[in-house]
Amino acid sequence: MFPTDEVGSDAVTALLFAVAVLGLLVLAGVVLRLLVPALRRLFVPAALIGGILGAALGPYGAGLFPEGLVDTWSALPGVLITVVFAPMLIGVALPSGRASYRLIAPQLFLGYMYDFLMIGLPMVLCAAVLIPVFGLDPLFGLVIEIGWPGGHGTAAGMEPVLSDLGWSDGGSLALASATAGLLFGIVGGMIMINVAARRGHIAAAAGASADAPEILSEENRPSMGRVTLNKDLVDGLAFHGTLIAVAILIGWVLQYLVELVLPGMPLFPLAMIGGGIVQAVVSRTRLGDAVDVGSLRAIQGLALDLLVVSAVASIALPAVLANIVPLMILFVLAAVIAVGFFYWAGPRLFRENWVEMSIATFGTMTASGSVGLMLLRTVDPDFRTDAARAYALRAPFLSPFVGGGLLTAVLPLIVISYGPMALGVGALVATVVLYVLARVLGFWRSPASRNAAVTTG
Repeated sequence: MFPTDEVGSDAVTALLFAVAVLGLLVLAGVVLRLLVPALRRLFVPAALIGGILGAALGPYGAGLFPEGLVDTWSALPGVLITVVFAPMLIGVALPSGRASYRLIAPQLFLGYMYDFLMIGLPMVLCAAVLIPVFGLDPLFGLVIEIGWPGGHGTAAGMEPVLSDLGWSDGGSLALASATAGLLFGIVGGMIMINVAARRGHIAAAAGASADAPEILSEENRPSMGRVTLNKDLVDGLAFHGTLIAVAILIGWVLQYLVELVLPGMPLFPLAMIGGGIVQAVVSRTRLGDAVDVGSLRAIQGLALDLLVVSAVASIALPAVLANIVPLMILFVLAAVIAVGFFYWAGPRLFRENWVEMSIATFGTMTASGSVGLMLLRTVDPDFRTDAARAYALRAPFLSPFVGGGLLTAVLPLIVISYGPMALGVGALVATVVLYVLARVLGFWRSPASRNAAVTTG
């Protein structure tokens, strides 16, 4: 149940060195943002700058960082996501069942409709045009759902499946798709965030300005956290770190139980539920008064910055030239879907903070959960909206099924059995069904009617 295999001292030392270099990259990102005005105007986080610098100096760039170091970085985001989400419910009032439903349901509609569009439209285009013209494998259209919502991990994991079904190039093309999605998710997401900020659509970043000082003056420095326990007892960050550790351990137990009936459940949403259990217990004891949300957010922020820099620095850029034309056609289609659906569905599914509530799903459906979190951190750095909590709460109902889940695993079998056109049409029909259901349940409303309701309410 728990990963208790021995880790040697050499491996621990290598991990320490890898994290230390990540810290150096973040520091370099801080310095570059201070020195380059364009980076300030684009609100590019230092962690993202450092990650891009790390990728440029890696094995696919200048070659300064060896492949082994970059491989270590690539393993960190999956761990750090858990640290980010484990304290999400600690120190805060837990929502009621109805409040959770209202918070999660729009996220589920957004996520599933996004994924079904990423399946349906590429498959229909391939079946009608690309497969006959370029002589492609019937599975070719799956590279978008596998690579964009699924990411590099899913692309690598699906390689033997695609090979067993007779498509030996499928794994390489899926990895190329994941790389293209990752780059588009970062660049496109940052452009969309800057457009939204300039239009006044980002409430949490309303005070952000390229003219604001990067180093805050003494009187404008908010507290990172409060000391709630005597230091003779335990250090404040150590105490809050132990709460996060217990939440993660509970998440591991929950993951073991869930995987008895539903394999593939990620750890991070269950660790967040573990944090809710910790909060429910601690709040009934004397230690409840010692929980400081600011200290928890400080630990969260450290983990999230390391997550971003490690994810971006470990990007691989494989060259797949033999199929570059049909790949580029699919990439353009996927980009249009991602951006178009963001602007169409976001303001209709979310009554407040629609950019914050939608941007993490945009990042996840184009690149990875790490990119989604990076974009969310850019628009809501202090977690002032419910976007992060909603994104985490919906994960158990979405992540095991799409974007690398059970549905992704069976898609090749559906194509082999019924053909690419049948899968494409079926996915588009599912999208329409979800759209109708969202309207019937009252989650899908026009921006004008919602604004009117908010004004009168």
